[in-house]
Amino acid sequence: MREIGIIMNGVSGRMGYRQHLVRSILAIREQGGIELPDGSKVTVKPLLVGRSEAKLAELAARHGIEDYTTDLDAALADPRWEIYADFLVTKARATALRKAIAAGKTIYTEKPTAESAEEALELAKLAAEAGVKTGVVHDKLYLPGLQKLKRLIDSGFFGRILSVRGEFGYWVFEGDWQPAQRPSWNYRAEDGGGIIVDMFPHWNYVLENLFGQVKTVYAQAAVHIADRWDENGEHYTATAEDAAYGIFELEGDVVAQINSSWTVRVNRDELVEFHVDGTHGSAVVGLFGAKIQSRNATPKPVWNPDLADDHDYDADWAGVPTNDVFQNGFKQQWEEFLVSYITGTDYEFDLLAGARGVLLAEAGLRSSRDGCKVSLPALTLD
Repeated sequence: MREIGIIMNGVSGRMGYRQHLVRSILAIREQGGIELPDGSKVTVKPLLVGRSEAKLAELAARHGIEDYTTDLDAALADPRWEIYADFLVTKARATALRKAIAAGKTIYTEKPTAESAEEALELAKLAAEAGVKTGVVHDKLYLPGLQKLKRLIDSGFFGRILSVRGEFGYWVFEGDWQPAQRPSWNYRAEDGGGIIVDMFPHWNYVLENLFGQVKTVYAQAAVHIADRWDENGEHYTATAEDAAYGIFELEGDVVAQINSSWTVRVNRDELVEFHVDGTHGSAVVGLFGAKIQSRNATPKPVWNPDLADDHDYDADWAGVPTNDVFQNGFKQQWEEFLVSYITGTDYEFDLLAGARGVLLAEAGLRSSRDGCKVSLPALTLD
């Protein structure tokens, strides 16, 4: 049983703690590790890194973790720790990634990987030049609903895919009479906040891995609610958008439209839904569910505003069965990355893929600012 030491930086944050520490790394440890293709096994040993020693000590005691430190430089210099994992806020990420690359550590990081596409591409090039293996979180691809969608695409169910419509979001309370569900920095552009920076990197990898590379984007951002209250109950003025409405042209003449909003009250089955239309069939998928309507089962609606329509359109859709066991998507990707690291195979969700996500976010912000459609250049390491 080989044990891999993992530096986990920013683990006291919401995502770093819940999804990466508890539901991924500790879950892998508790299941007895991961079986490799040759039948051997590998397990993991976390080193918690953060700014507050008291918080780290409490987390370590709660979960039976031996190692924690506030000294990132010392951790990077220690050969016991092979992988550097980053869950910091966006503004702090690039600096830490540079240090990890310089130390020769394998890197696994949240996104966005940097605050600008230029810096994200620079990091990808630095890692490639240093021979450092990298991985970037692509968690949405591992959602049960999107895995069902991938199966439908691979089976040819849709015929030629025409369009994709996505709806994501929920109401985030302002923080005055009910605490907000998201941290206040999300609504301050000066702190790296904004829904475009947060969600467009997700939409980039979802679109390019399921439907085709993004060629152009037209986006409209909005600060719908400017008055918000922070974690201490103090009023502040939001400077980052809380909603974004985007239209994306993809390879193969597919058109995607995705609305992202923290100021929408949910009236759909799940917090995110994608409606995909093709010549031979359509599908609506969410986090878990998926339903389909084939060409030969499509009703023939007729528009008549003078008569009430009593047709039950929901009944025209069939559910897609869950013919697999889906595990936590963060954990599944961690396992795939660790296997790729041990076996020395190529890993497609690397810092270059992360840079493409940052590029789309940057293009979306520019489109909204200038009121124009923006073309995305191809990014390469050359």
